[in-house]
Amino acid sequence: HHPPRSKAEVWRTPRGVGGIGELAMSGLGRLFGKGKKEKGPIPEEAIQKLKETEKILIKKQEFLEQKIQQELQTAKKYGTKNKRAALQALRRKKRFEQQLAQTDGTLSTLEFQREAIENATTNAEVLRTMELAAQGMKKAYQDMDIDKVDELMTDITEQQEVAQQISDAISRPMGFGDDVDEDELLEELELLEQEELAQELLSVGDKEEEPPVKLPSVPSTHLPAEPAPKADEDEEALKQLAEWVS
Repeated sequence: HHPPRSKAEVWRTPRGVGGIGELAMSGLGRLFGKGKKEKGPIPEEAIQKLKETEKILIKKQEFLEQKIQQELQTAKKYGTKNKRAALQALRRKKRFEQQLAQTDGTLSTLEFQREAIENATTNAEVLRTMELAAQGMKKAYQDMDIDKVDELMTDITEQQEVAQQISDAISRPMGFGDDVDEDELLEELELLEQEELAQELLSVGDKEEEPPVKLPSVPSTHLPAEPAPKADEDEEALKQLAEWVS
């Protein structure tokens, strides 16, 4: 017979030897969660179970509130007439109030847990959606290269510049005088204006020195249609007219 082993030796016994070590290890495994894991409920099931429990606690709250009011009325009813019965009613009322406070705390805990699960479910759904979006974006860009994109954008910019140059060339007016400097034309125009102004000033000075010209009045008689007689003929006619008058 072997001497009895200590507890430390029992714990150090390898599996399959004596059966004690294996039993101890399996017990530790269950204690620390290393055993076979059971499948837990899905979030929707947990949320539904919490809601059902909340309804039970709410009904319990209503029941306790009614009992508190009943015991309060009982204590008022007996008052000083039956002090012992009144005190018992107040004691029951106190216990009901304690139970109500505990129920309130438990209900708050369940509500908090349910909201946490709902938020976690929402966040999980958002993450799944974001993951799908990321995969879709990755698939959309899988055939694209950033260097090719940069090269394409450079080509587009160059083509736009060429198009602008073509538009400028087409819209530029054609014909003689395109190369004439506009400043030179303005200088020539200014010289012409100065010469014109000087000429006007000279004309004004000459007109002031010359005497005014008196124009003869227009005769009222009609001129003869035949050509006028010569000078000697006129003198002869005048001489005859003078002799006839005298």
